[in-house]
Amino acid sequence: MAIVIFIIAHWYLSLFAQTFFHHRYAAHKMFTMTKFWEKIFYIYSLLAQGASFMSPYTYGVMHRQHHAFADTEKDPHSPKYEPNLFKMMWKTKTYYDDIFAGRMTIDDKFKKDLPSWKSFERFGNLWAVRLFWVALYTAFYVFFAPYWWVFLFLPLHFVIGPAQGVVINWFAHKIGYVNFKVTNTSRNIWPFDWLMLGEGYHNNHHKHLGRANFGHRWHEIDPVYIAIWIFNKLGIIRLRTTRIETEEDFRQ
Repeated sequence: MAIVIFIIAHWYLSLFAQTFFHHRYAAHKMFTMTKFWEKIFYIYSLLAQGASFMSPYTYGVMHRQHHAFADTEKDPHSPKYEPNLFKMMWKTKTYYDDIFAGRMTIDDKFKKDLPSWKSFERFGNLWAVRLFWVALYTAFYVFFAPYWWVFLFLPLHFVIGPAQGVVINWFAHKIGYVNFKVTNTSRNIWPFDWLMLGEGYHNNHHKHLGRANFGHRWHEIDPVYIAIWIFNKLGIIRLRTTRIETEEDFRQ
């Protein structure tokens, strides 16, 4: 039972970091927050993502490139140009590493207003830190796994961030339904997105890039938007009322 709770908790805590902080805040600036809260969510992201911690700055650049070049050869992750999800994610890793290491020339429009805590991001990216998390997850399984086959779930914890990314970047361009006609293959995976906390409404997001609520139809409940609404009421963040960039802005 402890392992089941751990898997579920790690999945949703890591996913919240990615969709709330990396995606909706870093990449799209759907809301603002003070530097204090920005650092709090940086720390939260490392604790939640652990071994697969992702730089919010690098994630933001790469995600903006995805919107600018969706389903073209310049897209960091398009199933249209890759034969399988493993090759697609390897391309994504290459993009990520090149951006993080400064080996890729980045247009200013992709870097605008991104959060940046370079020393913390370098710390989270250290192999020693990643291996520490791997050891921690492994120790938990050693103590609590009741059967040998339960260890088959252990690798998920090592790559949980990219695993969540592939659900959207591959499957949300392959299966599901469409609410809006767009210039790419984005789809909504399911009518109620309980698994990906609203990220599964991918077609909606590609149509309304700056909308903090990814749901559109009555049944498309976006759990993270509920958290955003609460955080806004508490003064932790401030939802933006000014115009937010569209895909056309990133393409120009």
